[in-house]
Amino acid sequence: MDKPSTVVFRNVGQLYFPQTRVECHYSLTSDHRWSSGDWIGIFEMGCSSVKQYYTYTWAVVPNGYTEGTSINCYVLFQASYLPRSSAVQYQFIYVDSMGEVCARSRSFTFRAPKPLEELETLKEEQDEEDGEEELLIVIPRAQLLQSQLDECFKKQANTQQALDEAKEETENEKSNSNTAMVEWEREREAMKEELSELRDNLRLNCEMLKKMEGKHTFQADHASRCLGHGEYSQEHLTYELSNLMAEKAESQHRIKDLEEDINILNDRKKEENSDLERLKERVKKMSSQMKHDEETRKCLQVENQAALVEVRGLQERLETSEHAAEGLRRELRELGTRQGHTHTELHQARLQVAQLTLLLSEENLVLREDRANWALEREAYKHAAETDSNRFQELSCEVQRKEEWLQEERMEREKLEVKLGQERDCNRVLLSDTKQELQDLKASVRTAQKEREELQVDKQARVHTRLHRHLILICKI
Repeated sequence: MDKPSTVVFRNVGQLYFPQTRVECHYSLTSDHRWSSGDWIGIFEMGCSSVKQYYTYTWAVVPNGYTEGTSINCYVLFQASYLPRSSAVQYQFIYVDSMGEVCARSRSFTFRAPKPLEELETLKEEQDEEDGEEELLIVIPRAQLLQSQLDECFKKQANTQQALDEAKEETENEKSNSNTAMVEWEREREAMKEELSELRDNLRLNCEMLKKMEGKHTFQADHASRCLGHGEYSQEHLTYELSNLMAEKAESQHRIKDLEEDINILNDRKKEENSDLERLKERVKKMSSQMKHDEETRKCLQVENQAALVEVRGLQERLETSEHAAEGLRRELRELGTRQGHTHTELHQARLQVAQLTLLLSEENLVLREDRANWALEREAYKHAAETDSNRFQELSCEVQRKEEWLQEERMEREKLEVKLGQERDCNRVLLSDTKQELQDLKASVRTAQKEREELQVDKQARVHTRLHRHLILICKI
């Protein structure tokens, strides 16, 4: 039985080939509770039980997955376990360990390509002992487009993952900066309070010292006056003098303690100033790092948007190729019908069969020559398209190497900041030139495809015109 959807299938195609493996992409939401017993199966449309699967595989998650978070995953269905080519509609179904259905995908079919127009020829180089050899590989056009679409999806997923990591790193830096600022404010307030308390103690000690000095002065004056009048004896004076000397020594000792406290306060003040300068430098570095992370996030967003545009273009090309294949099938059926009518009319016109055979042989010879010329032109266009595709792959590899090189340079940015800035500017210029070349190559490929389609339409129009002329001659005869 179905429960509220907690899993979402992504990038599900309308057509798959039985002889190639199938990738199933899906996303787990934060409400899903994943278990190692979850699995994904291929079912016929309208199935009534989870036991009616054609094949299945276990639903896996990447390493480091934590429950309660959203994540993108995918699984592979091997070609040997897939259904055969037929018109039966299938769908992906996600089943949890309790046997409940968490999500259903849209319908799709397994079909093998038949028309030759749906095949593409690729060159593959192999290293031999004596040299390099080139192999020609013929694969369905839809499969080629599907592989390009899968590559774009992988590139988009990697870009999204890098964008998420950059966002997470930026958030961590912001939280660390805020925590450091709060701690610094707390320490500064504590130091201010301690400094004010020490100042109050110093002021009290100074006041007490002044009082003691005044008391000592008063006692000395009083002793001198008493000595002048002869009121005290020699022993009493000696006792008073010793008391005064002890109090004086104690006062000097307290003065030294206060001076040491003042020196300690000055040292703490210097330490506070140095800590303040270090915190200011740290805040500046964190601000520059946050700006750099923001620029990186914007660049990743731009690359993600470009990847989405490229994916949409590949999807449109895939749909266009399917429509073109359907139109070719329709034209083949119409040609078969017309050929039947032509045979009927030829049977009725037996007297002119020799003349018509001669005319048809001549026209067939011309048609074969046209077809041969068209095949040569098509091979030339295919060769040009393959050359552009190889160049596009080389440029893609170059872009990937540049991106890896940039990633390595980012890891060493703290040690080589000045040199990194200069090389980063150069790499950005190279990357922009490379992207411009890629766009030019794509434009040239699209132009070549458009010319090839126009040439094919023109050839078909010529064939239809000649067949129409034959029919007119037959009717006249």
